[in-house]
Amino acid sequence: MKKVRAEIEVRYQETDQMGVVYHANYLVWFEIGRTKLIEALGFKYAEMEKYGVVSPVIEVNVSYKKPVRYGEKVYIDTWIEKYDGIRTVYGYNVLNANEDIVVTGETKHVIVKKDTFRPLSLRKAFPDWHEAYLTYLKEAK
Repeated sequence: MKKVRAEIEVRYQETDQMGVVYHANYLVWFEIGRTKLIEALGFKYAEMEKYGVVSPVIEVNVSYKKPVRYGEKVYIDTWIEKYDGIRTVYGYNVLNANEDIVVTGETKHVIVKKDTFRPLSLRKAFPDWHEAYLTYLKEAK
């Protein structure tokens, strides 16, 4: 699978009382990775939002394998796991400096009209994105 990598340096405010990254921060890091992947495909979320369209997370799965602490560098590898024209599933691996996988995850998204939250087909609303996702999946095999 073709992946896009983002680097994060863990900030103090991202840790909890145990000195490890608070679990919800990984969702923020997933968004950073997802945004980087979309930009690598030549698109920006902000462009979608100009049309009154947003892409909410409708499902998330996270598996925590090893702790990450303040001051460490981690890398978020992101890829498109599945895409059917309506739903997109992004996959994530968070790796430490030794390239050990410390967290894995997936997020599932749809696109909706911001004012009504009515679902839209990415294929119809943004055909360029649709084609880029199909090409990505074809090349990733």
